[in-house]
Amino acid sequence: MIYSLVVLLAVVLDQVTKLWILRSFELYESREIIPGLFNLVYVTNPGAAFSFLADVDSPWRHSFFLGIGLFASIGLTLYYYKLRAAHRAYAVALGLIVGGALGNLIDRLRFGSVVDFLDFHLAGHHWPAFNVADSAICVGAVLFLITSFIEEKKTTRTNT
Repeated sequence: MIYSLVVLLAVVLDQVTKLWILRSFELYESREIIPGLFNLVYVTNPGAAFSFLADVDSPWRHSFFLGIGLFASIGLTLYYYKLRAAHRAYAVALGLIVGGALGNLIDRLRFGSVVDFLDFHLAGHHWPAFNVADSAICVGAVLFLITSFIEEKKTTRTNT
């Protein structure tokens, strides 16, 4: 139940924020929110999270990312069912990752690329624009690693 709710929440939050950007911004428009730190922008990204492989010019790139998103969503859902009894945090972690993957998959199916809009920069350093789905994937991955580390410590302690 928690897993499904987290997936749904991540997808809905991602798609609602992107819909707001699409309705409120022109492509490449930028609005400064926190001077010297944060802007809202409307850009598209044909690559993966944080523009990874966006510059690769290949007819297979779109199909590759569709396949990866679908494969990851199915594979991680199956993996969740294996881990669900171990710790509830896995439901949240994997739910965030799958919800983020599905959010970006929806964009790729609808637009051929992903809508990005969160733009951070500091002291001349600029992070590639990203979105709620990318954030969900990153937070989920960190939570998964932390939970795995804690569970491994428990298992090691119990077996010694």
